[in-house]
Amino acid sequence: MATLQLADSGTPGRAGDLWGGLAAMLVALPSSIAFGVLIYSAIGPDQAGAGALAGILGAAALGIIAPIVGGNGGFITAPCAPAAAILSGLAAGFAAKGDMTPERIIALLGLTALISALFQLVFGVLKVGRLIKFIPYQVVSGYLSGVALIIAVGQLPKLLGLPKGTHVLEGLTSPEMWKWSGIIVGLVTITAVLLAPRVTTRVPAAILGLAAGIASYFGLAMFNSGLLELVGNKLVIGPITASGSIVDSVGARASSLLHIAPADIALVFSSALTLAVLLSIDTLKTGVVLDTLVRSRHNSNRELLGQGTANLASFFVGGLAGAGTMGATLVNVTSGGRSTRSGIAEGVFVVLAYLLLGSLIAWVPIGALAGILLVVAFRMFDRSVLKLLRNPSTRVDFAVILTVIAVAQYELIAASATGIFLAILLFIRDQVRSSVIVNKRDLRAVHSKRRRLLAESDILDQYGSEAVLVQLHGTLFFGTTDKLFSEIEPDLGRCRYVLFDMRRVTSMDFTAAHLFEQMKERLADGGGELLFSSMPSGLARSGDIEGYLAQLGLVRGGDGIRLFETRDSAIEWIEDRVLEAHGWTEEEEGAALDLHEIEVLSEFDAETISELSGAVTTLSVPAGGTICKQGDAGDELFLLRRGRVSALLPLETGKRHHVAMFCRGDFFGEMAFIDQEPRSASVEAVTPTELFVLSRARFDAMATRYPALAGTIFERLAVAISKRLRSADTELRVLEER
Repeated sequence: MATLQLADSGTPGRAGDLWGGLAAMLVALPSSIAFGVLIYSAIGPDQAGAGALAGILGAAALGIIAPIVGGNGGFITAPCAPAAAILSGLAAGFAAKGDMTPERIIALLGLTALISALFQLVFGVLKVGRLIKFIPYQVVSGYLSGVALIIAVGQLPKLLGLPKGTHVLEGLTSPEMWKWSGIIVGLVTITAVLLAPRVTTRVPAAILGLAAGIASYFGLAMFNSGLLELVGNKLVIGPITASGSIVDSVGARASSLLHIAPADIALVFSSALTLAVLLSIDTLKTGVVLDTLVRSRHNSNRELLGQGTANLASFFVGGLAGAGTMGATLVNVTSGGRSTRSGIAEGVFVVLAYLLLGSLIAWVPIGALAGILLVVAFRMFDRSVLKLLRNPSTRVDFAVILTVIAVAQYELIAASATGIFLAILLFIRDQVRSSVIVNKRDLRAVHSKRRRLLAESDILDQYGSEAVLVQLHGTLFFGTTDKLFSEIEPDLGRCRYVLFDMRRVTSMDFTAAHLFEQMKERLADGGGELLFSSMPSGLARSGDIEGYLAQLGLVRGGDGIRLFETRDSAIEWIEDRVLEAHGWTEEEEGAALDLHEIEVLSEFDAETISELSGAVTTLSVPAGGTICKQGDAGDELFLLRRGRVSALLPLETGKRHHVAMFCRGDFFGEMAFIDQEPRSASVEAVTPTELFVLSRARFDAMATRYPALAGTIFERLAVAISKRLRSADTELRVLEER
């Protein structure tokens, strides 16, 4: 997909901001007028002029105030489709009751916008700007498509010139009711808007469409002189009148606040909240696109403060509510507008257009505005969701979007609640379908870092199925516990030990905790144990998961679940228990082994051992002492007589990774012994340690006298190394599957 590059487009500096503001005004003004007419026409046909004025005043106030407070360059704020849909639906509902005057309905619409603006200010103060972005896409898509359908259904009667109150279906099937002059104007406008981008991109398509609609109207007037009458002409907006000045309007709005009753707030509260959320989403979505275009990052919380303040200002001057609009913003940026000056310029140009051309706006045809809004609705409808029908796995998502669209036709607030509820159900569905188990292995596939002797390894390979190690991830809650129990239940009957690696678990609820208690009891009945390792922190209500389990009494001493700080220490503990259960007894740590007792040499006869004794030296290292370091040029093979040592790999961060632990009777250093390259890791004594040391020079000297002996030793080393490599391969495979 091509990337739109705008870094060098447009005219730079103040000139670019001026041209960007002018171009944005040409896009925003016709839409603002159309939205105002849409809302106020729901009150009564005679309110179209007042609606056009409200749209103009809203575009001016929003355009000037939002960039000053929001401070995000490039944003253009104006009346928008979501506001038009909600407020027109609210106005139609009030008008249908029949007990409210137009003035009363207009006052309630203003109160809705006021409360919505206050909500946006609260959103900004509480810094929830980023949280609003997390509303599921199915809800946003369905809601916007529902709003588009509402706008389209509302504009069809205006396009056809149907009498007020006529049902859409009735009007569509009754051609005798159609006003063909309005239809022709609307169709010309739609055609011009759709074809304009193919002709030129310098003039906004809405302006060309509006001009074409006006031209066609006056072209028809040449054949019908009645179209040139302004008073009583339902095909045009009509006179735009305002009682008093802007100062008088502000005063009237301010005084109206003194007459607000609690019942009025309750009447519009839910609509105001829905409006605030939708306007915020519309603005933040525009901000994300704008960031991509100008390669910047807007401050979403400050923008919400700017939008709330701008909508507050729009309320006081008698204008419509609005949001950061995509179309006008893109035109502004592509025309050179980059700073907040371009947004302010757009608002100023709206004021100038009203003052200079206000009398001409009265002649704008209703059909032309209906045509523009139908194109807006068409583009607003998310047709890409139809692709979801192709794949069975996404048809449920399509059903959610379709449900939101359907509910929106009856109640916008219910549509948002329904969408969020269904999205939650989808989330739970996905959680239930997916397993919280990353991998599940027994002791034959996963080993501790403690290097076991061959005899020990044989026992663990034979009886490793008695313990299972399960790595979990994600959220352990009521939606995932049933599948987890189903996957673990077979192991509860055959295993003695079940270890859960919890490092990637993010949270746990009471249902999951109760499930672990059931598992613990099942294992205890068979003489086994349930174990946890690598307990994470982050459970909000109790500080951490370990603390939460402790509060429930699941990790208390005695018969509680055994906890280990690391996965490796838990595996080592299980290995020791399995070895003990099958007769392996570790000899006293203090007794130093003779050469023939080292496992890799244990099958040699006395004569061979005697020859080897002359080739080895002994070495004692205190606890914490270094035996060799990574990068050292040593080639000795070390045979452990007594003690324990750790192989450590230094990291670039200054820390060290624990590679393995070698115990009494084992050997290490075989890599440098064989290839005579520098040491690959450092080795330190964990406890007081005694070693046999066999240098490669002495070994080679012995090999010349006893080649068969040398071959046997290499063969023994090869077998031991092969087993270690197989174990390492298994562990790598497990890591890749996580």
